[in-house]
Amino acid sequence: MISKNLTAASSKPIILGILKQGSSYGYLIIKKIKEMSGGEIEWSDGMLYPVLQRMVKEGTIRSKWIVDDAGNTRPRKYYEITELGKKELLEEKKQWMKVHSVLGLLWDIEPSV
Repeated sequence: MISKNLTAASSKPIILGILKQGSSYGYLIIKKIKEMSGGEIEWSDGMLYPVLQRMVKEGTIRSKWIVDDAGNTRPRKYYEITELGKKELLEEKKQWMKVHSVLGLLWDIEPSV
């Protein structure tokens, strides 16, 4: 299981990455993350929705309520990435790739004797 600190730090780029693939709603975002991580990252409603609300306020994503045309389900709040969010995702990617690069270098270094 991934630590809570790492999960929290990675929430924004993960959400933006998922929404870059297309609009989605909270439960489906949680499900996708769990599936993509092989069950190693598990988010709860209480963790996800405050992050989504903050990202809406920042303007990186937007939300809208959608009602199923067939009327089989209750209305769902869908989220989609904005142009600002796409720019933010590129910046997040650069930062995470730099961290990944540094960790890769550190973990491949032989210990000094």
